[in-house]
Amino acid sequence: MFLTKIQQEKYADVMIWAMETARRNGKFKPYDSVLLRSDLSALPLARALYAKLIARRYNVILRMNAPEDFSKEFYLNADDKQLAFVAAGEKEFQGGINGLISLRAPEDLTHLKTVDPARIAKSAVAHKPLREILDLREQKGLFAWTLCNYPTEELAKRAGLSVREYASQVARACFLNEKDPVKKWQEVTKQITEIGKWLSAMPIQTLRVESAHMDFEVLLGEKRQFIAGGGCNVPSFEIFTSPDWRGTRGVYFADLSSYRSGNYVKGVRLEFDKGRVVRAHAEQGAEFVRKMLAMDRGAAQIGEFSLTDRRFSKITKFMADILYDENFGGKYGNCHIAVGASYADTFVGSQRRLDRKMKEKLGFNSSSLHWDLINTENKTVTARLKDGSRAVIYEGGQFRY
Repeated sequence: MFLTKIQQEKYADVMIWAMETARRNGKFKPYDSVLLRSDLSALPLARALYAKLIARRYNVILRMNAPEDFSKEFYLNADDKQLAFVAAGEKEFQGGINGLISLRAPEDLTHLKTVDPARIAKSAVAHKPLREILDLREQKGLFAWTLCNYPTEELAKRAGLSVREYASQVARACFLNEKDPVKKWQEVTKQITEIGKWLSAMPIQTLRVESAHMDFEVLLGEKRQFIAGGGCNVPSFEIFTSPDWRGTRGVYFADLSSYRSGNYVKGVRLEFDKGRVVRAHAEQGAEFVRKMLAMDRGAAQIGEFSLTDRRFSKITKFMADILYDENFGGKYGNCHIAVGASYADTFVGSQRRLDRKMKEKLGFNSSSLHWDLINTENKTVTARLKDGSRAVIYEGGQFRY
């Protein structure tokens, strides 16, 4: 057990707070259905969560994720029909749950390195309609989700840390050493939400990011807002939006390595023109990157733009987990983009109005992929406003708020 019993209990409290907070357009009620999905190695946290969820009178559905060797067997040997298979009743199941808490505790981060990424993509595309059901329920205020990481020896090893060091980073990042972690999260969320409101109120036309290895610009688009924290990830210090993908241009560079679908990639460099990736390179894993970007039409387009202020995040080490790395604080904070699917909650206005036709009109991206790529370099982010003036909004790792 890498976290103490007291830390497990506090972690469980934080996860329930996060799920309930994430339901922005509605509130949970007694006997709502909550799916608790967990990797086997996260069972200590799952037990604590299960007891607390039952005590709060939720109807809890427990599902264990397939171990990595099962996933490897599937992606290596399933035929095309099996790759595209969706179990009977799964759509109805997804249409009935009100909450999801996902606990990730991987025992192998490179188990799919010998699998053709196109096979992984085929299965992801087939399961996209299930995610769309949850997306629609979330827009209507009927569903909310959150996820977290549980320390494992594999995560620590890949991050170049001891298990004790890794668990310490998790505890610090999630405020598990605080007397009342939930209260601390409420305080931090309030602070970063104020910055999100400040950004949302600015008449921003474009955002330009300049660092040692990139010069990159996104078009904010109409009817956009910036979201801060909000419970969907633990930890979450980022302030993000889903820009109009059609206005993306320039070079984006991810200096932080990442593990994706059982593959390791390092030094990803993407060149955008007229909204799409026209050239993709990586120091390691370049072929995997290109196949992911070819997953579907939207995979080579941007779905998210995000900044994290170093004053809030306590994450100072590479964690070999995108959930933590996209919230990296360190010396200069971080910027990250996601290629692939956009987030509907960055739309200003009633989520019920944001149907597929409106999403296309406003430049919200649609894809089976959502892959965060992180830059931790010292950078300057400049907003070009609608009146033509410019304002530096972020430099030296923090917002100029």
